[in-house]
Amino acid sequence: MKGSDLLVAALENEGVDRIFGVPGEENLDVVESLRRSSIELVVTRHEQPAAFLAATYGRLTGKPGVALSTLGPGALNFVTGAAYGFLGGMPMVLITGQKAIRQSRQAHFQIVDVVAAMRPLTKQSQQIVSASSIPTLVRNAFRVAAEERPGPVHLELPEDVAAEEAGDAPLVPAHAAELPVPSPEAIERASDLILAAKSPLLMFGAGASRPQLAPALSDFVRRVRIPFFNTQMGKGAVGGASDFYLGTAALSERDYVHKAIDRADLIVTIGHETVEKPPFLMSQGRHQVIHIGFVSATVEEVYFPQAEVIGDIAKGLDLLAGQLEGRLKTNPDWAVLRKDILDHITDRAEEDRFPLTPQRIVHDVRQVMPPDGIVALDNGMYKIWFARNYRTDVANTLLLDNALATMGAGLPSGMMAALLYPQRRVLVVAGDGGFMMNSQELETARRMKLNLVVLIIEDHAYGMIRWKQAVDGFADWGLTFDNPDFVAYAAAYGARGRRVTTASGLAPALEEAFSAGGLHLITVPIDYSENIRVLVDELRHMQDRNHLNREMKMRVQVFRLFEA
Repeated sequence: MKGSDLLVAALENEGVDRIFGVPGEENLDVVESLRRSSIELVVTRHEQPAAFLAATYGRLTGKPGVALSTLGPGALNFVTGAAYGFLGGMPMVLITGQKAIRQSRQAHFQIVDVVAAMRPLTKQSQQIVSASSIPTLVRNAFRVAAEERPGPVHLELPEDVAAEEAGDAPLVPAHAAELPVPSPEAIERASDLILAAKSPLLMFGAGASRPQLAPALSDFVRRVRIPFFNTQMGKGAVGGASDFYLGTAALSERDYVHKAIDRADLIVTIGHETVEKPPFLMSQGRHQVIHIGFVSATVEEVYFPQAEVIGDIAKGLDLLAGQLEGRLKTNPDWAVLRKDILDHITDRAEEDRFPLTPQRIVHDVRQVMPPDGIVALDNGMYKIWFARNYRTDVANTLLLDNALATMGAGLPSGMMAALLYPQRRVLVVAGDGGFMMNSQELETARRMKLNLVVLIIEDHAYGMIRWKQAVDGFADWGLTFDNPDFVAYAAAYGARGRRVTTASGLAPALEEAFSAGGLHLITVPIDYSENIRVLVDELRHMQDRNHLNREMKMRVQVFRLFEA
């Protein structure tokens, strides 16, 4: 058995059934070994989306996805995907080729130090120098990738090692790795802080969206009856239909959900990872914070918990609920505040304006997506609107990236969701800028016979940066572009294209596409003037009003003090 055969056997031993990538000359032994194996090789049109596909597999299953590339330029195209998985906590194994290491007949042609390039972007990066070591290195790669905190591992396989005879090198069986249970002292400390708090609040972060956690989180909320909000990547960890749901922190401050955050004297963060854009800004004397996580908190200028509960989150929450159940009283003011927050979020959601407002687009998407339907977002201004306004009832049904926040990942992410869940509706939502960064993968999606609908939000600009440009007082310059005819573009790839031309046309177009099955591309223009009206003017007015109310309360307190 040669090295490449042993590699593929080791991958089969890990339960790998698909690999995504663009093979090259240095991978030909591996390609031949894959041809004779049970593993499907899905050839993509660029290495970057192959890495996005592998990362999303890890995100949705908890098991490492696998991507394959050649050396040099192909391997370096994995870099963004590696960073996406590294910051996003998505387990994946990246396998790259390399020239022979025992000879140098092509000198340094195409050779760069990929192992070194990958080291800052992965949990582990190493070259395989002996075929007999492959089973051990593969088993360790999958173990490291999947253990908390999950992320990418990189293995480089030189072509002479792939072709070398491996001898009798037995495979290493996989084994379950149990997480430690949080200490009784940590549980008691957290319980005491929560019982002493007047207005405790829960927050679910990115780590709370691990596939296996959803039942434990919902059970915890049911037992302790503490209101909660979530970060962007924690959205759906507990269903938005819960009476205790207060909203999503799509901004770092001054949004309606921050009324609840400002009122809380204790915030219990569950699975929060500071790779996300901060959901709130801690400051001395403002809040106390308890960090509940698989791993200890990363202390930041805006996040420095006073207590931590570290270990298996599900078991830790069960123990904590045992200390708290039946002992907490829900402040009735939370219900009033919840209604106020959610009423503002849904304002103008059905406005009959064309081009469509962001609120109307989110509303119409929610109308056609069942509770288990998956929306995969690319990155753009619309992401904030979906994070704020889109209610989720099932975990991992709004896939967005609030860590690396790269453009171009939406289509591959949706493709993987459609591949894993062929009976569920899957919708990709991408701006015209982000979609074009990996639009070539429409051919891969068609070849894979995926049922997938892609919604392109068209504003002929890099919309989020253009909004920031306006907010910061800069001239409107340097961020606009033209687009192809997206309907014709879809047809060129064998997909069905459609353009929305009326305010009432989006929901029916989406419904027809899902009912028909296959690959569809729908484009809708958007009116982003709401960015300024809501996210700047309205929120600034709310902040000014809150400041005035606080000032009036302080004056009343001072007046009463003098009266006494």
